Amino acid sequence: MIFESHAHYDDRAFDEDRDILLGSMPQNGIEYILNACSTVDSVTRTLQLMDTYPFVYGALGVHPSEIAELDEERFAWIREQFSHPKAVAVGEIGLDYYWDKEDEVQARQREWFARHLAMAKELDKPVVIHSRDAAKDTYDVLSACGGNDLRAVVHCFSYTKETAKQYLNWDYYFGIGGVVTFANGKKLKEVVEYIPLERILLETDSPYLSPVPFRGKRNSSLHLPYVAQEIARIKGIDAETVIEVTNRNAKQLFGIR
Repeated sequence: MIFESHAHYDDRAFDEDRDILLGSMPQNGIEYILNACSTVDSVTRTLQLMDTYPFVYGALGVHPSEIAELDEERFAWIREQFSHPKAVAVGEIGLDYYWDKEDEVQARQREWFARHLAMAKELDKPVVIHSRDAAKDTYDVLSACGGNDLRAVVHCFSYTKETAKQYLNWDYYFGIGGVVTFANGKKLKEVVEYIPLERILLETDSPYLSPVPFRGKRNSSLHLPYVAQEIARIKGIDAETVIEVTNRNAKQLFGIR
């Protein structure tokens, strides 16, 4: 059975067939799904998904590109939602400089990233990290916030082996999804070859980043076998082993049995 460690089933891309699609997951080999929040509203929708589907858990937080909507009242409200027994992680949080180039905006991203990390430590929750075009600042914020003491997965890892080594030193996990199947995904293939299987989680980032042969179409957890097969090819092992080990990894990180 597969553990989907990062999806967005609250996204409007699933409005027409969400119930049918999610209802089909167990019979198609998907044991658990971690739904990652991106906005304050997505926290509410994720809570609803957790209440509806026994296999859906949640990472609660605000994506760096959406921090403009955060204030003290909303942040306090998000913290309160961790009373839900299936709220198992803080995320997805981090830095995204791809869209936000202004120094002031990037500074606010770093501030809210640090606030989320402090909340995770206070609640003793793992974190789901988003980092795009911000390798050094992400590492620096984590270092300043006691990164070695955090339990974390770097979602949709997109950096070099050298950066991966830094996070391996902290025993972090790496979220690997459809990009590893892309012909132009050489850098990620090299990272997957380098990092131990015991540090890898399977993810889709649904509805985004569909693997080959579905690239460009809406993604879903049903496509995860293609990711597992490519990781298996790179590492010279069988896909069943990839599925088994990554399932165990995710359960260990998120405290799900």
